[in-house]
Amino acid sequence: MEQENKRRHVPVSLVVFLGMLAAIAPLSTDMYLPALPEMMGNFNVSSSMVQLTLTFSMAGMAAGQLFAGPVSDEKGRRMPLLTAMVVFAVSTLGCFFSNTVYVFLLCRLIQGLSGGAGIVIARAVVRDVASGPALMRLFSMLMLVNGLAPVLGPVIGGQILRFFSWRGVFGFLFLIALCLTAGAAVFRETLKEKKKVTGGITESIKNYRPLFKDSYFMGHCLMQCFSFAAFFGYISGSSFVFQNVYHVSAQTYSYIFGINGIGLLLTGALTGRLAGHIAEWKLLRVALTAAFSGSLVLLAGFIIHAPLFVIAVTIFITVSTLSAMGSASFSLAMQKQGKSAGGAAALIGFFSLISGAVMAPVVGIGGSDTALPMGIIIVVGEAGALLMFYKFIYTHHKDEHKDEA
Repeated sequence: MEQENKRRHVPVSLVVFLGMLAAIAPLSTDMYLPALPEMMGNFNVSSSMVQLTLTFSMAGMAAGQLFAGPVSDEKGRRMPLLTAMVVFAVSTLGCFFSNTVYVFLLCRLIQGLSGGAGIVIARAVVRDVASGPALMRLFSMLMLVNGLAPVLGPVIGGQILRFFSWRGVFGFLFLIALCLTAGAAVFRETLKEKKKVTGGITESIKNYRPLFKDSYFMGHCLMQCFSFAAFFGYISGSSFVFQNVYHVSAQTYSYIFGINGIGLLLTGALTGRLAGHIAEWKLLRVALTAAFSGSLVLLAGFIIHAPLFVIAVTIFITVSTLSAMGSASFSLAMQKQGKSAGGAAALIGFFSLISGAVMAPVVGIGGSDTALPMGIIIVVGEAGALLMFYKFIYTHHKDEHKDEA
């Protein structure tokens, strides 16, 4: 018990640093969303092509996590993290100087690969230092810090665009990358020698096999795959929907996006407060049900051309559930993952991002002047997430439900 209590006392500086690492994804995507229409004209490409910049980044993050997770289990957390942050900074600088969309896509891919390493190692560190309800509380705290990114990112991006071109956004992101690199340089190893996976990185990657055979764990992976498909449908399509369909400015769009980020922040805080008081799987069910209900209302709103206020409120309710879903699902999925925490976190991260990489250009297929593709993708994603929950996750907890009844 004494050892467990010690594991719960995590320095605030570490929580903030881990939150910044976990925020790499929203920082790399949300901050330049207001600039997507401008970039489409600057590079003289279609909306689907400019949305591929999101795809390349998220695909890189997904692949980077698959590799970095086992590497961090074998080599420790610190050195892989420091290497990844150096590459992340350099690739971000490459994005700033890109003169063609193809060079930009390459830099985004490398940026995603290195950023994905930071994301998965941050999650593995959380598992290194906490377990049980403490794990969910710590992950919720991490989500709180992470939640600031979608709040501040588009707002900062929108303000930067008032004075600079889209390159200014990546100049600011480069400064953030330098801060992350400095943090990684002073980071202290959390994976003890006796816990490291032995047998080489190849053996570490082979440890994915039992995870694929674990229906409960894979249920969480598939559920997050669908849920994040809906979320990234919103991420990649909202800029065009609000600016081209509802004709708001880049600054107004950034404020709307930021308010939705506050929703993510609030649900993350609420989930942390409820940890240990309400069963995690129940919190997960509520979050998924609310998201699916909201998505149906949103699609109906797009079909009947509902006013901007109605659409904004519905999106707020639908999107805000993601933090609660992520915190509860990650905690449940990682409970039995010890020495292979890096690999397990990598698989969860891979499934949550790869769907986003696929969905980003799909949203733009219908053109940049319609909201229906985004609405349909969000509904399909939330429906799939709820289905995966009842098929693979609820079945493991229904006995608890019967006992309470």
